Amino acid sequence: MNLEQLCVPGAYPGLHLQAHDLTESGSGILEIVIRSEKTLNSVNAEAHRALTQVWRDIDAAAGVRCVLIRGEGRGFSSGGDFTLIEEMSSDFTALARVWREARDLVYNVVNCGKPIVSAVHGPCVGAGLAVALLADVSVAAKTARILDGHVRLGVAAGDHAAIIWPLLCGLNKAKYHLLTGEPVSGEEAERIGLVSLCVPDDELLDRSWKVARKLAAGSPTAIRWTKYALNNWLRTMGPTFDASLALEFLGFTGPDVKEGLSSLREKREPKFAADAPI
Repeated sequence: MNLEQLCVPGAYPGLHLQAHDLTESGSGILEIVIRSEKTLNSVNAEAHRALTQVWRDIDAAAGVRCVLIRGEGRGFSSGGDFTLIEEMSSDFTALARVWREARDLVYNVVNCGKPIVSAVHGPCVGAGLAVALLADVSVAAKTARILDGHVRLGVAAGDHAAIIWPLLCGLNKAKYHLLTGEPVSGEEAERIGLVSLCVPDDELLDRSWKVARKLAAGSPTAIRWTKYALNNWLRTMGPTFDASLALEFLGFTGPDVKEGLSSLREKREPKFAADAPI
């Protein structure tokens, strides 16, 4: 597989891939656009699977020197769609399938040898947030709204949270935002170290492309091997991530997620149980 073959329309539902050649050899930047504008780029079952698989294909593809991922329209991604969440809470087969995809999504991004740049604007939640923060360079617009909404839904903060938030912004800040579900603006995210850079909204794409072009023009071996070594910090957190993901998906079998989902649909505050059996 090469850069052009990755970009066959429909190969990755919910994602639009486009090659941008920068050198005479035809090697260049692969742009990934999360695209579901009617639902603010929410991730349904097909898109979740595609967002998991694409990184393994990119890692193996010839001609890709760098990846830039962004969201279409008003935001990066609004997270998992309600239909997928409902299916996970009522169907064990679906729950097991999405658990495996959620695990592979994180590890596939971590193990993808090609450098990844994320350009974050508007809401950034769920699987999209996992990719945005696991990217090698994350560039956020000042008004970006970064939110890990697991506790609001009634499940543990699994996905990417435990593997990278404490490393980026420290344990105290990670606990505050992950336990309370308090959103983080792009400006605040840069201040606490959650993202690499924060820029004015109208400069987001220009700055992100500038970073991507610099990475694409650099020594592939030097950049990729440096990334591999640095990502050992994340690999050492693998057991913590696996535990957090298992606890998140255990939560999908309980009552709180049903109340959390109902309250989100009805746009009201949730009324969770007063106590827990643990």
